[in-house]
Amino acid sequence: MYPQNEMQWVSALSTRPSLEAAIAEVVQQAQRSLEGPADLGLVFISSAFGSEYSRLMPLLQEALRVPAIVGCGARGAIGTGPDGETEEVEADVALSLSLARLPGVDVKTFHISAPEMPDLDSPPDTWVDLLGVPAGVQPQFILLADPFSAKINDLLQGLDYAYPGAPKVGGLAGGDGPIRGGALFCDYQLYREGTVGVALSGNVVLDTIVAQGCRPIGRPYRVTEGDRNILLKLEEETDDRGNLGIEQSPLDALRELVQTLNEEDRELAQHSLFVGLVGDEFKMTLEPGDFLIRNLLGVDPKVGAIAIGDRVRPGQRIQFHLRDARTSAEDLEMLLSRYSSVASGSGMAGAGALMFSCMGRGEGLYGEPNFDSRLFGRYLNNIPLSGFFCNGEIGPVGGSTFLHGYTSVFGICRQNS
Repeated sequence: MYPQNEMQWVSALSTRPSLEAAIAEVVQQAQRSLEGPADLGLVFISSAFGSEYSRLMPLLQEALRVPAIVGCGARGAIGTGPDGETEEVEADVALSLSLARLPGVDVKTFHISAPEMPDLDSPPDTWVDLLGVPAGVQPQFILLADPFSAKINDLLQGLDYAYPGAPKVGGLAGGDGPIRGGALFCDYQLYREGTVGVALSGNVVLDTIVAQGCRPIGRPYRVTEGDRNILLKLEEETDDRGNLGIEQSPLDALRELVQTLNEEDRELAQHSLFVGLVGDEFKMTLEPGDFLIRNLLGVDPKVGAIAIGDRVRPGQRIQFHLRDARTSAEDLEMLLSRYSSVASGSGMAGAGALMFSCMGRGEGLYGEPNFDSRLFGRYLNNIPLSGFFCNGEIGPVGGSTFLHGYTSVFGICRQNS
């Protein structure tokens, strides 16, 4: 039995091909496990049910009464199956439902369309007014966005401005493109555009883990010349004190670096090379969580320039990275081990967790199903887990919130006291 003042979170997953049967199964499973009424529901439905998105909320409302519910369509869903094991269902029929009892927590759901978003020159109060959530209550955010209409980078920048330091996790909903249409759900309503979310405040903490799955190679560089997202000149850091070497083109620097790699890494660099942007300019000893990983988009051999998937500025530190299944697994295990040690040492007990994982991970990356969720369960085995496979993952790095790729983002919900 859970004390009435203790947070409780349950997860249920169904792979039944009938939407009615899937709803009945997850509702029955979740309600059987939850002691008392739920304050929040989260629902993720696979795009295999895409033609039935419009039926989900009316059917769910008949079977379940919860005052606040958010969710989205997705390429795959994650949750606890009838056998009690967490499953990651990729590109197949699946419905995931989580219910949470949140004593002492204020739950505020919202839908934001891109046209109603303030411009980035607006004061923080305009964002606060839009969401109806005061900054002083220290909210924690779960965000689910349409990849085609949400203007997600502007939204994240605006929310960071209005709610600095507030954790924000989530993902871009999956689907078959803007023609067929995705789905966002908020309080039993279906939306085809924008962003839905929930702000939690009060006796609640949302801890975050952002596993980008890369390892650095070589040494860091400082950008000496750049234009928008194009690296033009770099200087390599020659020692751990940040002393710099000779200025050179990024392409020359990369060619020299590749020559120092072993054969396996040289082959990996042909298709799995990324650039990590350092978040904290003053930190000299860098760890995996200190980088924001971005795609390498192309090179210009004439001038030796490299284009990446983010803006760069002179003085910024970067380091080249590689990604593969082993690196991804080691990165996630390191982050989970670190969190587990801190949690056990301080008595932090998570009640439930959400996993927002890139469609480029899963069985296609690891060669086996349920890899990330099983690894999560190995270190945090008493925390119910649910979520979905995303078109982009939302999570913090270095105090700011970003849209990621090839990443698994976890939000672990626990009581503040």
